[in-house]
Amino acid sequence: MTTERLQKLIARAGLASRRAAEQLIVDGRVRVNGTVARIGESADPATDRIEVDGSPLPSATRPIHLAIHKPSGFLSSARDERGRRSVVSLVETRGERLWPAGRLDVESEGLMILTNDGEWANRVLHPRYGTLREYAALISPAPTRAMLQRLRDGVTLEDGPAQLVDARYALPPAEVERDRDEDGAWLRVRIGEGRKREVRRLFAALDANVDRLVRTGIGSLRLNGLRAGQWREMRGDEVAALSAGRRR
Repeated sequence: MTTERLQKLIARAGLASRRAAEQLIVDGRVRVNGTVARIGESADPATDRIEVDGSPLPSATRPIHLAIHKPSGFLSSARDERGRRSVVSLVETRGERLWPAGRLDVESEGLMILTNDGEWANRVLHPRYGTLREYAALISPAPTRAMLQRLRDGVTLEDGPAQLVDARYALPPAEVERDRDEDGAWLRVRIGEGRKREVRRLFAALDANVDRLVRTGIGSLRLNGLRAGQWREMRGDEVAALSAGRRR
């Protein structure tokens, strides 16, 4: 077997995403044949002894791809040092290690992917690939059409120019539970980068507040009947479509 980059081997073994695997290497938690590994290093799992936190690198596991509707208040990390509930805790995994791909901030809701397939997740969800994310957003006060056009044209945030790919008035899909006393206007918004809290920061730049933010789509993947807290295994065609970069 030929050598491969360590972060790829770690991701394929289901221990972490590729970016998280790189951090494991930077932190000195990965050893190859007893020597602390370096970023950029390659190894052959058939002949080299690769260890993460002192344990041998497991063999590659069956790829798992789950779609889940994250409720508000759940973290989109695998675990939390303060003991707060993670979205992973909603899934019965029979011992498989999963991590969230395409994260949401704690107060946001909606579609996420849980997987042990780090290579696939990096290919699908890394910001440089521009996979479209779609959201139902409750905005107050209700924005004017001129405001929405400004966001489509682009504004400057603290980390550079940003814009919405699309923004229009639309009620949320049936999977989103509504509040009787909600105020403002529901929009359907789409973004291509997925920077941290990007939708919230875009509207804040125009003095508008995002009261609720529910992700309803990642590329061609949709909630498809998932209510808050529910999850399902992704179909093979859904996995393949995201990998191929199909977007709506």
